[in-house]
Amino acid sequence: MASARAVAPPVVTAAVRPRRRTVPAWVWALPPVAVLGLVFLYPLGLVVRESLAPGAYADVLASGSFRDALATTVWLAVGATVGCLVLGFVLALIVAFVPFPGAKAVSRFIDVFLSFPSFLITLALLFVYGTVGMANGLWTGATGAAEGPFRFLTTPWGVLLAEITYFTPFVMRPLLAAFSQLDTAQLEVASSLGARPARIVRKVILPEALPALAAGGSLVLVMCLNEFGIVLFTGAKGVTTLPMLVYSKAILESDYAAACVVAVVNVAISVGLYAVYRVVSRRAGA
Repeated sequence: MASARAVAPPVVTAAVRPRRRTVPAWVWALPPVAVLGLVFLYPLGLVVRESLAPGAYADVLASGSFRDALATTVWLAVGATVGCLVLGFVLALIVAFVPFPGAKAVSRFIDVFLSFPSFLITLALLFVYGTVGMANGLWTGATGAAEGPFRFLTTPWGVLLAEITYFTPFVMRPLLAAFSQLDTAQLEVASSLGARPARIVRKVILPEALPALAAGGSLVLVMCLNEFGIVLFTGAKGVTTLPMLVYSKAILESDYAAACVVAVVNVAISVGLYAVYRVVSRRAGA
């Protein structure tokens, strides 16, 4: 009887694939860093280098025009921020908690409004309250006077009104997002216990809205410090902010060293406030 031979199973050798060479991560970082350096860092470096001209900082920082422009920029930015916070909070309360037809359409319009350029809002105000605007036209038509009484747009108050009008939606957007996450059961319990609307707003809604208010207010403050189009289009000749001073020094006086000094100071203030805004936004969950 023939013995059965044990047949060994065939040995399958796995094909050895050539090892792929991975590209180092720093190689992928080169294109965006190069574009950033060419488009932003290089021009910024030129501005900083130009501002380091001998005596430029001493002359500019000691000048009365710089101090006046800095004071005007700060008080306009702070005033506009306070106005936007108050008006934005009230309007966001109405849109979020007062049922009325078209509330969703108003909320969506706020998102669209954020994309509008600032000069467009200023032009709209000029059509209404300008020297030859609708309000003055109605006044002269009704009274027969040669001129209308509305001339505040060319004053600091006109700039303040335009900035509040334009930047208020930047406060409303985070507020509406915060209100959408608010537990309505708290409002119902507070109302059932006899709390009046003002007390509900103060005790329930406002504490929940504080992070969104801080984030929106910080953003508005940063944007108002750098606003140029609104001041220019209102024609307020007596209102000189830091961006307007840069324009005046560079374009009208051809004093590029002084313009660069003002620009560097403006950038430093803006970057500092933007860092504060990022911290506040992170804590607010924005």
